[in-house]
Amino acid sequence: MPDSPMWCVAMFDLPVLTAPQRREATRFRKFLLDRGFLMVQFSVYVKYWPTGGIDMTTIKAIKGSLPTGGKVRVLAVTDRQWSSAYCFENAREQVADEAPEQLMIF
Repeated sequence: MPDSPMWCVAMFDLPVLTAPQRREATRFRKFLLDRGFLMVQFSVYVKYWPTGGIDMTTIKAIKGSLPTGGKVRVLAVTDRQWSSAYCFENAREQVADEAPEQLMIF
């Protein structure tokens, strides 16, 4: 399935007891946003991979940017699995995220 669209899910726990730890946690979250991830929940971020497969460059960058004492799990799910997830907010079902539109460059 390397050509099927995938979603990269990064789930993490970071220490935030001290001010320096909170700064590092904020830096890590901003790092994920700068790499094209979207926040789904406070410690769950996703990135759409239209070409499928695993982007090891992104995985290595996440590993290298993880603050000391932090834990992260990176999971790749198919577009179909992602779109079939049940999402609730305030006890109301929400529509699952759809794949972003592709940008055409001429």
